[in-house]
Amino acid sequence: MPPSDAAAAQAPPATGPAGGAPPKALEPPEIPRTPKTPEVPKAPETTKTPETTKTTETPEIPDMNEVVGRDDILLITLDTLRHDVAAELAAAGRIPNLARHLPGGRWEERHAPGSFTYASHQAIFAGFLPTPAAPGPHPRLFAARFAGSETTEPRTFVFDTPDLVSGLAAAGYRTVCIGGVGFFNKRGALGDVLPGLFQESHWEPEFGVASPTSFEAQVERAEQVVARLPAGQRLFLFVNASALHQPNWFHTPGATRAAGDTRATHAAALEYIDRHIGRLLHAASARRRCFTIVCSDHGTTYGDDGYTGHRLGHEAVWTVPYAHFFLEPSP
Repeated sequence: MPPSDAAAAQAPPATGPAGGAPPKALEPPEIPRTPKTPEVPKAPETTKTPETTKTTETPEIPDMNEVVGRDDILLITLDTLRHDVAAELAAAGRIPNLARHLPGGRWEERHAPGSFTYASHQAIFAGFLPTPAAPGPHPRLFAARFAGSETTEPRTFVFDTPDLVSGLAAAGYRTVCIGGVGFFNKRGALGDVLPGLFQESHWEPEFGVASPTSFEAQVERAEQVVARLPAGQRLFLFVNASALHQPNWFHTPGATRAAGDTRATHAAALEYIDRHIGRLLHAASARRRCFTIVCSDHGTTYGDDGYTGHRLGHEAVWTVPYAHFFLEPSP
């Protein structure tokens, strides 16, 4: 099994002739089909969090020049989440707390800007969010000022700094990172690069891939960050949720380390996140309207076509779920 992107950086403690009848239409040749990936087994029903945060569905592309400076901004990367698993769980009602905020109740299918965490986040923080999975060009929400850009348009927030984080800081935002996988652990030079873009960054072993309660711990830290901010201070909060990244076997009751990670345990990890994400969304919108982006940075493989892991070119890695929406202020 090839090493995954973050596990290596953080150690745990894929008409006829005249008078004749019209000729029979030619049927197209049958296209060989890739064997369908088994559906995720249904897990026990989860408890639905009471709805305390209201969502306003966005136009396809909101005017980000109005958003920036007016609203708080929340970016959540559900690290390693596959689009097919996310779509199945939303359709089956297994992630109700996320699904209630998805426009139309569905994830948008997009293509990741990278095949592993570090590459993808470097692109995201430069303004290159996952791209709609259809021919483009597609206008972007954020973009660095760049001559000849074909995806910058009047609704795009254009910044004059090297990255979005410092661009928002220049617009008066407090920028805060709550890291998850090893590329955010601040242990060594590489683990400092992404968190170092922010004015304030947080990482603890409890936030990492080896912790069965990582997302709860991250949410608690986010609540603390929001609580101590002055009322008038705009916030750009970034959370890298590590729970879906391998290892994730422990999110399925009765699973064992020996049985390993599977597509089903990947799904269970998303259900785990769903049980706690309401608190994060509530905190992010507690002070004012919050523009929220929830997406994956890349997917991963569990034996698909013989592949395991990511940092490779399989469809399961490149295809990711995406949504953006406004959260109205919480009472």
